[in-house]
Order: sequence, then C-alpha cells, then structure tokens
Amino acid sequence: MEKQGEFMKQDASAEATLKRWQDEEAAVRARIFGRGVATREQMAGLTGLQQMQLLLDGKAPAPPISETLDFALIEVAHGRAIFQGKPSPRLLNPMGTVHGGWYATLLDSAVGCAVHTAMPIGRAYTTLELKLNIVKGISLKVPLVRAEGYTVHVGRQTATAEGRLYGADGTLYAHASTTCLVFEMPAEKV
Repeated sequence: MEKQGEFMKQDASAEATLKRWQDEEAAVRARIFGRGVATREQMAGLTGLQQMQLLLDGKAPAPPISETLDFALIEVAHGRAIFQGKPSPRLLNPMGTVHGGWYATLLDSAVGCAVHTAMPIGRAYTTLELKLNIVKGISLKVPLVRAEGYTVHVGRQTATAEGRLYGADGTLYAHASTTCLVFEMPAEKV
C-alpha cells in the first residue's frame, strides 16, 4: 500500500495542483529575508517544530543550500515536512536527467526536518543513515516536485522517518527512509 501524506491534497487536475504549488512557493519565498544559518540564540528555548516554523515564517534565515539547489521549505507540522524543488539545467547529469544527488538532498531535507519537528527543547539529531530509491527519472519537462517526509518513530536515542518525492500529477520519482541519532544539545562553549 502506498502511503499518501496528509499534506498531499488531490485536486481535480495536475494543472490545478501545479498552480497551487507555485502560489504556495511564491508566498514562502516572499517571506524569506535572507540566507544564512540561524544562530543558537535565535533557536534557544524552542522546540524543533517552533524552530522550523521560524524558518517557514521568514523570521530566521533560509539555509544557503536552498538557494544553491533551488528548493524551499513549504510546510511543516509535528512529525512532517514538505520541501519543493525546481528541476533546472544546472542539476542535470551526463544522461540529461536530474542528478540523483538532488533527489537525495530534497528527500534528506524532508525526512530530516520531519524528525526535527518532533524534537523537544534541548534535543537535536543527526542523520545516521539515508536510504534512497529512485524509481523514475526527472527531466526538465517536470516543472516542480515535492519531497514529503513524515516520522515513523521518535525515541530518546533514535528516530526514523520516510519520505516520497512526487510531481504535481502524482508521479512518484523516489522514496527514502532515514535513521537519525537523537541527543541532548551540547552546551555552548564559552
């Protein structure tokens, strides 16, 4: 059984879905105030979901990689995250399709940030393992794709999540799973 996330809404047509995705991305990009890495002070005392919401609301800078690889955080909720990306000629491999590393980056972001949203104050995580299955090539005819991640298990020491990379027409391009190490956030060195 293929699991469809709560966020993947079924519209009457792929065109309507694509238009909705474009509008959502434009709204997100309008809120972004700059690129960089949020400071520990900005994130102190917040849950992982609150931290992700700051990024989405444009109250913390968007990470530079999102500009480099042309993707954006679109939506977050507890245990879930959606990123959206635009295939472009600079992402092509020698065969003329989007490089698998781009698939991996979008899915790693989605599944990792899904875990991030489940972190309580003072806890953090790091990826131990990412498993990627590419099931269909992405050509430049595909205008946008979404990577949706959702947690499967969040424990005291480990967390797992799964994700899917799909197009506005519902085409599945890849799916992934991750295992993350969960730990206490180390105290800042003085």
